[in-house]
Amino acid sequence: MVKQIDKKAQRQKRHKRVRAKVSGTADCPRLNVFRSASHIYAQIIDDTAGKTLCAASSLEKDFEGSGGNAEGAKRVGLLIAERAKSNGIEDVVFDRGGFVYHGRVAALAEGAREGGLNF
Repeated sequence: MVKQIDKKAQRQKRHKRVRAKVSGTADCPRLNVFRSASHIYAQIIDDTAGKTLCAASSLEKDFEGSGGNAEGAKRVGLLIAERAKSNGIEDVVFDRGGFVYHGRVAALAEGAREGGLNF
């Protein structure tokens, strides 16, 4: 019998390793990314206070396009950067959430950089 690999558990292990090194503060919060099969989500989090400062996702009502492709992920990156700027946030630490920095995750990061976030 062939044993199936639990991809979710593997991602959570990678995420735990990343989170051991990456932490957001009030001065430099953490930009967290979660990618599902059809949507992508981004949050800016202050870990010292345990608060989400702003968030954006492809599930929002006014979002145009699909969150399941790189173009939609880039739009979410631009949206999170715009909301961060309105909250006075310019510098963040990028947390890829255990996902490979490729495709939609990289596109979201590129969109956030184009929007004016520094990381």
